[in-house]
Order: sequence, then C-alpha cells, then structure tokens
Amino acid sequence: MSATTTRGTAAIRRDRGGRSGHLVSGLAVALGCALFLGGFGWAALVYRPYTVPTDSMRTTVNPGDKVLAQKVSASDVHRGDVVVFQDKLWGTSPLVKRVVAVGGDVVVCCDKQGRMTVDGKPVDESYVHGGTASVEAFHTTVPKGELFMLGDNRSVSQDSRLHLEDAESGSVPVGDVKGRVDARAWPPSRMGMLPRTSAFDALAGGGRSAQGPLRWMVAMIIAGAALILGGAAYEPVAKLVTRRR
Repeated sequence: MSATTTRGTAAIRRDRGGRSGHLVSGLAVALGCALFLGGFGWAALVYRPYTVPTDSMRTTVNPGDKVLAQKVSASDVHRGDVVVFQDKLWGTSPLVKRVVAVGGDVVVCCDKQGRMTVDGKPVDESYVHGGTASVEAFHTTVPKGELFMLGDNRSVSQDSRLHLEDAESGSVPVGDVKGRVDARAWPPSRMGMLPRTSAFDALAGGGRSAQGPLRWMVAMIIAGAALILGGAAYEPVAKLVTRRR
C-alpha cells in the first residue's frame, strides 16, 4: 500500500472519528441542558424560598438563613415538621415554626422531667435550643383541622403558647401552612437538608414525613452541568490529542 493511500485512509478515519465525536458531544450537551434546566424547573414548581426573620428556631434555622419549603397539602403535614405558615392573628409576615401537635391532640407542659407531653406521652425534643421544653406551663386540646406550633428556641419564641387565649386555642388552621422546610440554602456554611425528627414516632398516627424530592433535583442539576461541560470540552480535547499524535 502506497504512502498516499495510507494517508488517505488515516484522513478518512479521522473524519469519521471527528463526526462521531461531534455527535457524542452534541448529545451530551443536549442531555445536560435537559437535566440542568429540568432540575431548576422542577424545583421552581415544588419549592419556594423564604428568609427566616427571627431567632425563634435557633439552631435548626438561624435568623437570616434562607430555607427552601416544599409546597404540601394539609394531609402531608405531620408532627415534628418545620413549616412556613401565615396566619392573620399572628401578623402579616410568613413565620417558621415546628408542628408539635395536630387536631385532637392534648398538649401539656411540663412533666416532672421538664418534658412536653402529647396525648399523655412524653416527647424527647433533642432539637430544642437550651433543652427546656417551656419556661411557661400550658395545657390545651388542639381543635380538629388545626396545628399547635412551637419554636425550637422556646425561651424567645412567640408561638402557640402566646395565643392560647385566642378562639383557636393557640393553634393555626392547617390551611395556613405554605410549605414544609426541606433544606437550608444559605449561608453556604449551613447549606444542607433539614433532618427529620423521630421524637413523635411513638404517637398514634406518628411517623416522620418523608424527605422531599430536593436531592433528586440537585442530582439532576449537577449531572446536567457535568454533561454540558464534558460535552463542550470533548472536541477541543480530542483535537489537541490528535495533533500531538
């Protein structure tokens, strides 16, 4: 075989390889864009961002933290959930508190060990800042369709205890819930999923809420970004390698 024929065969192979590489690169970028934009689009439909205005939920969420709250229906709200809600009796701004009791629950504080009880069962609230369930004693039955809300920083939180004389016995209509907090999005040092508590698992109808789809959305966005960068870099890298050969 002549040198000319050999060079021609090599050129044909390079051309075919170039076309294949271009196709693979394009497909990677297209798939990456679909995943990247799909992840953000999905998140925009399911989650809303909120900024925590007060110190009432320290250290679960601190003042100034930006959180992502999943839009949920009334049936998806459980004891132990950290939720964003807005109730006219509590003011005009969205608030972040923890659901400690639901409709029909009898809430009492405190027992001899300083714990809050729900339906006669003590709740070990490891998330409470300072470890004190409440500095004020209280006793109420939550009306059907209502939620009893407390802050994790009980010494400063203005929550259902403050509204016990209201017509709703300090509770909030479940329809006032705007979302369940799934994660802290800012600052970077505190970014991450909000852990679900097992404190209420022993109660009838208890059991923690399942984590939302945020992890899948983040995985889609990261995978999409990797495919876009990898696809865009494939051809320049392949040409550089070919030249060196």
